[in-house]
Amino acid sequence: MEAGAAPISVSGGRGQIHSVLAGFLGWTLDAFDFFIVVFLFDTLAKQFGVTKKDIVLTTTVTLAMRPLGALLFGLLADRFGRRIPLMANVIYFSIIELLCGFAPSFNAFLILRALFGIGMGGEWGVGASLAMEAAPVRWRGILSGILQSGYSIGFLLASLAARFLLPAWGWRPMFWIGALPAFLALYIRTKVPESEAWRQHRAASTAQVLRVVAREWKRFAYLVVLMFFMMFLSHGTQDLYPDFLKEVHKISDAMRANILIIANIGAVLGAIVFGHLSQVAGRRKGMIAALGLSILLIPLWAFGEGLAVIIVAAFLMQAGVQGAWGVIPVHLNELSANAARGLMPGLAYQLGILLASPTNTIEFALSHRFGYQRAIAGFEVVTILTLALLLLVGSEAHSKSFVRKEQPAGGENVA
Repeated sequence: MEAGAAPISVSGGRGQIHSVLAGFLGWTLDAFDFFIVVFLFDTLAKQFGVTKKDIVLTTTVTLAMRPLGALLFGLLADRFGRRIPLMANVIYFSIIELLCGFAPSFNAFLILRALFGIGMGGEWGVGASLAMEAAPVRWRGILSGILQSGYSIGFLLASLAARFLLPAWGWRPMFWIGALPAFLALYIRTKVPESEAWRQHRAASTAQVLRVVAREWKRFAYLVVLMFFMMFLSHGTQDLYPDFLKEVHKISDAMRANILIIANIGAVLGAIVFGHLSQVAGRRKGMIAALGLSILLIPLWAFGEGLAVIIVAAFLMQAGVQGAWGVIPVHLNELSANAARGLMPGLAYQLGILLASPTNTIEFALSHRFGYQRAIAGFEVVTILTLALLLLVGSEAHSKSFVRKEQPAGGENVA
């Protein structure tokens, strides 16, 4: 915490906490619904009579559909407020996830995963703008890390479900659990206040929102490229990792789940630690420090032998990867225009996903050509070095004020 930082118990403090919690829970539950599939590659391939490559493709389709959700729900958030679009989004992706558990065929499952991608794409942008606009300036870094750690906690919950529920219940109930997030809409309806920043900068029309984004096209393009490589970083180290452990190290399903539980604990801690570091040292420096940790871990993470080494490497690798990601909610929101903050961060995020959606397919193909270890190591070294360069040449708007009554913290740079 910065010296002299005020606690969150300022005016409207409860509303601020509820807003951050709503964004955090939405992203957590969304991530759980996405990651449960990575534990079911072989099971679903057998169930539907297709290859594992076909099931891997469903994750690609989910990722590719996310920009459509970001565009739809982002525009709604900038026109009509953050709360109602967020509630509609949560209900939508919960229903689709429930239906996935009833899928009678591979084609039906593929279509449902595409529809789920729309909901997943809409949640992050709306939830992140609501949370960051509510967060006190001095707490943005650490709250950004907490918000983004919802993704890792969703992966952690999926790991726990795969470890303890899947063997007893089978694969369909793993998706039925996905209906539970619908109750989050009730929490948002009763506890979460509308964003004051949105009230002050509300666009008069959808066309105005789009004109604002068009006017900021250079910065928006930069954010899309940044998110493209950030997706390579996260999905390239996570989605195929359970399969990597199985194929390369012959680790049992139960132990793989245990390793991923530990890795995601590291991810949560990394997001919070580096999120806080970004408040002290700056957004870009915080992210570069996290990337430095990740690249140092590549040799142990990809080529390490022995269970203890694998566990430690997985823990620290995800601490670095999600440490960089922990800065993303605040960094993107601070760089976005006031009147388009519901749209710009989420759409840049999800267009990055669209461009990077073949990540799993590319890595899977590279693994057959070069071997799993060299494929994932080489892919991530190139990704990390490129991200470091993008951050060095980029800009930041550290602690930018979102509302007129708020002033930036003394001594901090506001772009």
